[in-house]
Amino acid sequence: MSGAGDRTILLTGVNGQVGFELARSLQGLGNVIAFDRSKLDLSDLDQIRRVVREVRPSLIVNPAAYTAVDKAESDADAAMRANGEAPGVLAEEAKRLGAALVHYSTDYVFDGTKEGAYVEDDAVNPQNVYGKSKLAGEQAIAASGCDHLIFRTSWVYGTRGKNFLLTMLRLGAERDELSVVADQIGAPTWANTIAALTANVLAQSRGKDREWWKRASGVYHLTASGSTSWHGFAEAIFALSDLPKKPHVKAIPASAYPTPATRPANSRMSGQKLRDLFGLEAPDWRDAVALCMAR
Repeated sequence: MSGAGDRTILLTGVNGQVGFELARSLQGLGNVIAFDRSKLDLSDLDQIRRVVREVRPSLIVNPAAYTAVDKAESDADAAMRANGEAPGVLAEEAKRLGAALVHYSTDYVFDGTKEGAYVEDDAVNPQNVYGKSKLAGEQAIAASGCDHLIFRTSWVYGTRGKNFLLTMLRLGAERDELSVVADQIGAPTWANTIAALTANVLAQSRGKDREWWKRASGVYHLTASGSTSWHGFAEAIFALSDLPKKPHVKAIPASAYPTPATRPANSRMSGQKLRDLFGLEAPDWRDAVALCMAR
């Protein structure tokens, strides 16, 4: 049963930004068996089934994904397999075992035309292949009927992997001026925040019966509080950095920096449902950036 006491937790993508943090945050919530891509590759659906059947987890936590947003435009099959089909296979296997699945999705399921913050039941309309593949994963999980939590997050960064924060620090050390998009708005979200809030929700699920999971199952928005532009995020990073000479950050429109994948202009997502059901308040994005950089 999903809420059983001694849990075996299967964690995917342990070397990724969020997976790395989850491997630490999930300690104490069960026996965490973590896999990197060499042992559990989301592009290999047969391997996924085999691994889940061998481990027989009571909980699967899946932060692994195809995350190369621009590359996905020319690599749609690979993106769809990892982000759309693989979560469906994990969900089917979870259902078969009576296990629960925690999965991560994205603000890119929305088209970004809404004025205010998106809520969970707003109409989805992804504008790029990556967003479409992530939405397919959400839909496959829901269709499986397994107990599940889908956390949509945005603008993920951390101290490892490829992300905006590390890119800015690298480029800022090399250049006197950087041009950064100022007309896309969202919440930069630290991988550690995602892992900590996930662990808090899962701690609440311990010892709970199927009724708890029936009530809790669904989609939640999990991002830092507040919002900014990519330009504002860059300025905050440099203000906190110890670079001897800080670059000038020039604000530009998205139209001046064309990319293969279209990004939503508004990526703000409301955290009200997470607050209402689990009593959790995400930290302000500025506070989280400061903590991350202090690390």
